[in-house]
Amino acid sequence: MENKDRNLYRLDELSDYKIASNYSDVRGWKIVDADNQTIGKIDNLWVNKDMQRVVYLDVNVDKKLIEDSRIEVHDAIANDNGKEFIYKDGDSHIIIPIGSVSINKDTKTVMANNIGYDTFRKTSRYNLQNNFDRNYERRVLNSYYPDNESRIVSDSDDDAFYNRKEFDGH
Repeated sequence: MENKDRNLYRLDELSDYKIASNYSDVRGWKIVDADNQTIGKIDNLWVNKDMQRVVYLDVNVDKKLIEDSRIEVHDAIANDNGKEFIYKDGDSHIIIPIGSVSINKDTKTVMANNIGYDTFRKTSRYNLQNNFDRNYERRVLNSYYPDNESRIVSDSDDDAFYNRKEFDGH
């Protein structure tokens, strides 16, 4: 997302944005899968500036999940060049659509409702220094929702891309 048409920003990059008083600031909270296994900690929130809403949680992946990814041989994720996707040092973040989680304010825990540990282990990660692009978003969403009838492959228009249940925030 290094282009001039950039529309996604980390919340901490937007000094004039803050979380509405009726929503929890989940940054720093633990995120778990549907079976309560730790996925990581929420590092930041990705905001679609035009739509003025959070669309992704930015998760710093737990070291155990990263180690589990290295130990087990898993499906290669092809990138646009047709080369095998390989985790590099520093690739320790994933995005999770805001509509894919539930928030427990009492325990300060976020739960990925229908996404399991193995899926997170296999999901392509990105390096915080490089951000990500729409192709990464599509790959991640397809890994979380492989049976989704709409198969998230197109939608270059932000409104069309983010107006689906996976981004229906709380």
